[in-house]
Amino acid sequence: MDQSKVEPEPFEYIYYDLVEPTEPPKEVIPPCDPTVDDKLFNICILSISFAVMLILAALSRKKRLCQGFTRGASSIFSPLNFLDQTQNKGVAMAVFGLIFSKLSVLVLSPDPLPFSKDTPVEIKEYMKIIAIFYYPILYYPLLVCGTLQNKASYALGSLLSMSHFGVLLWQKFDCPKTPEIYQYYAVLASLPQLACLVYLCVQFPLFFIKGPENDEDLDSSYYKDYVKSVLKKRSSTASDDKQKLSDRILEMLKGYVYTPEKEFCFPLKLSVSAFVAFVAIYHVSLLLVVLVIPTLHIVRAGIDDKIAFLLLGFNIVLSDDKMEVVQIVTFYTWLLEVCYLCAMTLSSLISLVMLMRSMVLHRSNLKGLYRGDIYNIYNCQKMIRPSKPGIVCWMGLTGYQAAIACLGMVIQTVVFFICFLFLVFLIIIPVFYGRNLILFQMGAKAWPSWITLVLATALQHVMAKFVFIKMDAGSRDLKNRGSLFLITYLLYLINIVVGLIVNIWRIVITALYNILHLGRIDISLLHRTAESHDPAYRYYAHYLKIEVSQSHPVMKAFCGLLLDVIIQGGSAGQKMRDAEEGIQMVQQEKRQNKMATSRRIRARWQLFYTLVNNPSLLGSRKHFQLQSSESFLNGSLNRGSQGGSQREASALAAETTTTSDN
Repeated sequence: MDQSKVEPEPFEYIYYDLVEPTEPPKEVIPPCDPTVDDKLFNICILSISFAVMLILAALSRKKRLCQGFTRGASSIFSPLNFLDQTQNKGVAMAVFGLIFSKLSVLVLSPDPLPFSKDTPVEIKEYMKIIAIFYYPILYYPLLVCGTLQNKASYALGSLLSMSHFGVLLWQKFDCPKTPEIYQYYAVLASLPQLACLVYLCVQFPLFFIKGPENDEDLDSSYYKDYVKSVLKKRSSTASDDKQKLSDRILEMLKGYVYTPEKEFCFPLKLSVSAFVAFVAIYHVSLLLVVLVIPTLHIVRAGIDDKIAFLLLGFNIVLSDDKMEVVQIVTFYTWLLEVCYLCAMTLSSLISLVMLMRSMVLHRSNLKGLYRGDIYNIYNCQKMIRPSKPGIVCWMGLTGYQAAIACLGMVIQTVVFFICFLFLVFLIIIPVFYGRNLILFQMGAKAWPSWITLVLATALQHVMAKFVFIKMDAGSRDLKNRGSLFLITYLLYLINIVVGLIVNIWRIVITALYNILHLGRIDISLLHRTAESHDPAYRYYAHYLKIEVSQSHPVMKAFCGLLLDVIIQGGSAGQKMRDAEEGIQMVQQEKRQNKMATSRRIRARWQLFYTLVNNPSLLGSRKHFQLQSSESFLNGSLNRGSQGGSQREASALAAETTTTSDN
């Protein structure tokens, strides 16, 4: 009888489990193939790009043959002059942002190259390496079309950019949902690509309508305007010793907002680096959201009354009611999501603010080096000239900046997330509900120690101000030295504990400061004497050497002036040969001699000024080739050197003065 009563129970238990309602099936997104096949499109666009490059090569060759000597002429093998501060930066920034966006998507894509589907795992890494070189080659013609400066290149650039934009937009409309990572990740990740292509689609037709620009590099008036702004007298301003607090706050805020200046053009390489870093911040933010938030949604949707038994296995009892346990766990999971979103948002904002601050300091550092303020950047006396490590760092600055921005934002998000969890779960929630006050209980138990430390520290500050310092005739000195020695001895052990707390606080401040500034390369995270061991700052410092030594605005203004003198001198000679004979010719020769004399005087003074401040140009002069570079220090004459360079410069100055007197 007992067995007959016990046997139905397992059957009934199984029966109720079988009839228990199941959850609705989740949406399964199948792989999507757009109507515009990616493989076919890449084959076609590669063929078109190759034909475009041949056409542009023929046009550039014809232009060089027709014009002969051209200043700053570009070719298909050097579409960008990274040392030209007057070059249009929009096309280069858009193309670099397009390439970075494409490669950042392909890192997690199952098929790195569009020519193969269902790529085997064994060769996927090799395909990624090939993709790193394939996509820069694919978008290379867009750069060429933007820098050759003729209407044909602008028309071909419009054709290529519109083709890329139209096909990409078509594919995203055909397949808005994808199975990898998150259903809308492919669409959201393609937004920077679409934005860059839209800019190119608008910019190339505008260039075609306006026509080619002929004021690039040395032909531009920017360098002469820069020299005029440097030589212009500054209006004297009143002393602002008693500056208002609001003005100080406003000045501090201006230091974090980059505003363009007419007399200073941002270098092309730094502009590209800043834009690529901005695109990197967007992609990292998107990845941090889609990798975590959908998972938290799934976890929160799957919480049921079984979670109470799971917590009971870890000796955690939130409540006797199972439904209340479900509500508590669901609420805590929602708080977890809020903390993560707050951390990610704060990290994104800080990264953008630091990027803007870096742009302000880039301009300040370049202006300082143009003036010869070398110690502020390098903390020692250095020669501003190219070097082998400098070339490597100059080439890799853009990629280094993007990588540091990505890694810095990830680390910031993790640290901020931990800080928000600590704040919410150990302070806010316990205070709000009045239970689980673990942190406050630990602090309450040690309140005598805390009061002792506070009183001892306050006592030292008060006695230092009122007891041990005396004012005598406007100067400060010590008094009550015996009491000072006694207090120092009595508070010795207390100060050990205070020093321990201060040291912990020092570690926290240093860690937070380095984490906040981890995405910046214009400042070193090490001590000033060890900043050369910081690889990020080392890249940046070497970049500044190359940039300043090769594209100094004063040097380029001088070079442009020399070329103008050569061209004007040739035309003047041609006019003289065609002039009339007699008295009119004699008078014209006198005027030409006066002009030539004044031009020679001005050229010699400009040569003297340039050689004093640009020792890297000395190798171009025959009678300076035997002099050592140590005779010049940091862009100016070494006053302590008795070598031939100083004597040569003095002779040149004397010669110039004599010529001007005559």
